Amino acid sequence: MLTEVGKMESPYASDAMKGMRAIVCGASKGIGRATAEMFALCGAEVIGLSRSAPEIQNVESVKVDLEDTTAIEEVILKILENGPVHILVNNAGGPPGGPLLSSDSDAFNVPFKRHLHAAHSITRMVVPSMTEAGIGRIVNIISTSVREPIPNIGLSNTLRGAMASWAKSLNLELPTCITINNILPGFTDTGRLNSLANSIHEKTGRSKEEIHDGWMSQVPIQRLIDPMETASAITFLCLPQSGGIRGVSLAVDGGRMRSI
Repeated sequence: MLTEVGKMESPYASDAMKGMRAIVCGASKGIGRATAEMFALCGAEVIGLSRSAPEIQNVESVKVDLEDTTAIEEVILKILENGPVHILVNNAGGPPGGPLLSSDSDAFNVPFKRHLHAAHSITRMVVPSMTEAGIGRIVNIISTSVREPIPNIGLSNTLRGAMASWAKSLNLELPTCITINNILPGFTDTGRLNSLANSIHEKTGRSKEEIHDGWMSQVPIQRLIDPMETASAITFLCLPQSGGIRGVSLAVDGGRMRSI
């Protein structure tokens, strides 16, 4: 239940995820942190991966750079030594904003490594344990831009589209006990949105107020999404009872997208 901006109680029972182990990537802030906190409230054993590894209540924080493939593999191996992983949330910070034609081909390397390459590496490592456990939930945090490209974030649009196609392909390959789905956040009240506004301002000269107003003019609910609202949707897809939902992309965008 949403009580006030930035504060939310779990809409699910405190034992809804009891006995499940979850890895949440990008757990230091924003949607990743909110998701880690929500999982913990639902009784899951949560391991949060991030570059800063901040202290989060009831969450084991592990420091790792998602751009470092070797480090990722070492961390996941250690996690698997202590038991199976039932839930994986692939999430990472997006690339800088700006027109696509202002980026050369090398600009794609780091974002793809941080998102697609890291997600693929971790997924391949945890799927055997999910299969053995008889249940697996994989959720990728991408963007509404996979359906409707957003102006001035060309790199991100391209990357998110690749993630969506990767997930849809895996949907056809994964064992029957494992689901894979995408969450498409809209304009969400996170530091990433502020950074994006700054990046667009620097590259286009538009004021940050103008950029923000332009975003809000597209959203029927006329406000930013609270990260815990997004975390609630992610949690729903990861519940044991949600095994029939597979291969979907669920928007949490306040009604911004015009497509059906």
